[in-house]
Amino acid sequence: MVDIEQTALPGIGLRHEFTTRSGRRIGVISHRSGRRDLVVYDKHDPDQACETVKLNDEEADALVELLGAPRIVQRLNALHREVEGLVSAQLPITPGSPYAGRAMGDARVRTRTGASIVAVVRSGQVFASPAPDFTIQADDIVVVVGSPESTSAVADILGHG
Repeated sequence: MVDIEQTALPGIGLRHEFTTRSGRRIGVISHRSGRRDLVVYDKHDPDQACETVKLNDEEADALVELLGAPRIVQRLNALHREVEGLVSAQLPITPGSPYAGRAMGDARVRTRTGASIVAVVRSGQVFASPAPDFTIQADDIVVVVGSPESTSAVADILGHG
């Protein structure tokens, strides 16, 4: 497990850093303005930045998507190998879905089907284990885990049938 250090930067925002297995320090500075800086520190002086890349919201979201989405798929695939008969489905929420703009709990997915919504992906950002009051929006991708029958039933509920 990677140990992430968080440091408040008064007047600026927050800095999150970790050290890779090879000894490199990597950090993200989240400015109060919303801008994020990806920082790679000097290999020989972990307090000296050797590269800083400024990212706007769209660029940060793209980086999260590139780094995060494959990791979630890997975790789900590993879970599938461990549990016989378990499948996952990625269900895009269309503007015509009866649950677009509503709290996720309104669909009562687990009660009605036995499947679980394990994540929602919105604009490249992953919301893992969303609470029942999480609002589903058009263009979200809902990640559901369960039996083939239960995930199919969730697709029907969310407007894919």
